[in-house]
Amino acid sequence: MTEAGFTSPDPEVVKACCAAAYGLDVVALLLGASYHPGGRTLTRRLADAMALSAGEEVLDVATGIGTTALLLAGERHVDVVGVDLGPVQVATAERRARQLGLDGRARFEVGDAERLPFPEGSFSAVVCECALCTFPAKDTAAAEFARVLAPGGRVGITDVWLEPGRLEPDLRGLAGRIACLADARPVDEVQTLMVRAGLVVTRVERHDDALLRTIEQVEARLRALRIVNLPALRGLDLGRGIELARRAADVVARGDAGYLLLVATKPATDSSADAGGHASAPSRTAPMASAATKPR
Repeated sequence: MTEAGFTSPDPEVVKACCAAAYGLDVVALLLGASYHPGGRTLTRRLADAMALSAGEEVLDVATGIGTTALLLAGERHVDVVGVDLGPVQVATAERRARQLGLDGRARFEVGDAERLPFPEGSFSAVVCECALCTFPAKDTAAAEFARVLAPGGRVGITDVWLEPGRLEPDLRGLAGRIACLADARPVDEVQTLMVRAGLVVTRVERHDDALLRTIEQVEARLRALRIVNLPALRGLDLGRGIELARRAADVVARGDAGYLLLVATKPATDSSADAGGHASAPSRTAPMASAATKPR
């Protein structure tokens, strides 16, 4: 499917394209060990905000090559299940777990964030880093997060946010989706997704500088790869990639996109349910974090 024809996207095609793209070796060249802005530092901050503790059962949605899951298993001593739509990524994550001696604490399987293959209430925490923005049915994914959480469990998200009306046309196609921009949502809409799923948003932070640094890193590595001119990359339009990275950086620099950290909790009892058994949405969502927790 050409990008020019990407006007009415098939959700399954979008998911398949994202899964395939992030299984390519070139992604590791561009993004390094962590496939999300802020890297391990922001993952540790998310774990702190969620108050993850040893022995908890944690689900890492869209785990990729397992970087987040393995950090949490190794440093927080939680038991992690990582799911990803890409078989290549899952195989890599399993291999890394064995190499680190963490295969007894971290396991991985192929799974769709919009149809999680787990019973209701299976986990005390759900983590999803830099992936919600790529899910075609974000409301369905949020509902799945809530479904697999035990009462009192927490969802922790780091993700791209965007004011969609301010994104230029060149970044709205399939490449923009794979780059986590084209279908990202505003901060308040991400909060609303969680509320509609029956969760209570307790923390929101902005880490926009982390996204800008990642885009600038990708641009710099694309320029370096173009100079090196590796045979395996000669079929790629690196010049086009550099141009799109520069435009994406401009979107962030002018304040129309950035990166957020969000924590939400599933009510510990059913007291929030109405007579029909449906969870009632909280009257308000969490305020934006204070200046002390803004990007550093």
